[in-house]
Amino acid sequence: MTGEESLRPQSLMLTFLGDQVLGRDVCVYSGSVIDVFSRAGIGEQATRSTLTRMVNRDLLRRQREGRRMYFGLTERSEAVLRDGERRIWQTGAVNRHWDGTWTLLGFSLPESWQRQRHDLRSQLTWSGFGPLFNGLWIAPGEVDVSALVAELGLSAHVKVFRAHADTGMDIGQMIEETWELSDLAGHYEAFVRRWQPWEDDLPDADDAPPASGRGDPHLAALVLRLRLQTEWLRIVRRDPRLPVKHLPDDWPADQAEKTFRAVHDRLSPLARDASERLLDLVPARPQA
Repeated sequence: MTGEESLRPQSLMLTFLGDQVLGRDVCVYSGSVIDVFSRAGIGEQATRSTLTRMVNRDLLRRQREGRRMYFGLTERSEAVLRDGERRIWQTGAVNRHWDGTWTLLGFSLPESWQRQRHDLRSQLTWSGFGPLFNGLWIAPGEVDVSALVAELGLSAHVKVFRAHADTGMDIGQMIEETWELSDLAGHYEAFVRRWQPWEDDLPDADDAPPASGRGDPHLAALVLRLRLQTEWLRIVRRDPRLPVKHLPDDWPADQAEKTFRAVHDRLSPLARDASERLLDLVPARPQA
């Protein structure tokens, strides 16, 4: 896994919860989380700090059972995880069914509102928009940004339209000028280089990364799948899902998605066995 980018503990935690807790109405023992994360190279203190921060941000709730502390989902974290689930398994990385619609967003902010301008641009980028011109941003498809704009307190300064390009406009060139395609392609290509070897191999006592639990291929598979899904979601969330017919012919997203699904399928049986053996789960009680 040479060249693997570092993954934030909270990102790994959300992936872990999406795999093991989402949709099951259960809470997971903190010791189980610490054990799995230690195999992923995350120390106990970092794991405990991540759990505490997520509770403070209303992404987790605590549930005590005797002397043990368990953690379950909140409405907020469940919404985040459902969105990630849709992005991975339903929306996908390749936009083959674009209907020609664009969402245009124009804004005009006072010069002194530098922080608000930065926040808006960051949120627009996260939502798949690119800067067509300085105060005019564009995204493929119909993107609802009403909640985003309202949360930033900028509803009075933003106008949103749906549009179609005129016949004869070079959409491919517009895309190249608006989005950093080379950076996005590089993320997909790096993902394939890192993960493609696992399409044909399963971890064993000899080749499992040390942090993943040498001698236990099931645990190694659990940790590898955790990293695989976290990295994949990070990449597809960066992707504005531009229409594939207007992207370069060698666009690497399709191959990367095939690699992701193949490796996920290969690791899953061992990973499921490890989670059944290692994780202490209890039914989630209704919150007061």
